[in-house]
Amino acid sequence: MTAGEFRHNPETILRLYQACLICLKVPAMRFLIAALLGTASLLSPLSGFAQSSDVEATIQSVDLNDLTLTLDDGKTYKVPEEFNFEGLESGVKVLVFYTEVDGSRVVDDLEIVQ
Repeated sequence: MTAGEFRHNPETILRLYQACLICLKVPAMRFLIAALLGTASLLSPLSGFAQSSDVEATIQSVDLNDLTLTLDDGKTYKVPEEFNFEGLESGVKVLVFYTEVDGSRVVDDLEIVQ
């Protein structure tokens, strides 16, 4: 193909134009996607930053039906279904590691303090 044929071939010119548009759109699209992902991560709920807290207190009551412990600080802590209640009764001093999930305290770990 000679230079003169290239200039006058509308099909080739159209293909080159479309290729140039794609080359220009790809970096812009990547930038747009990166900006959207960055914004979404900043505006996402802060539950990703949830940290385990701990409290040392004495057990006030144990509810096996509701799977909860109430400590002498007056707060109730939920425990998982597979939780072992052995040795836990009113008056036992414990160290409870918990995470707040949807406004309720969920026990991650529990140690009996001597």
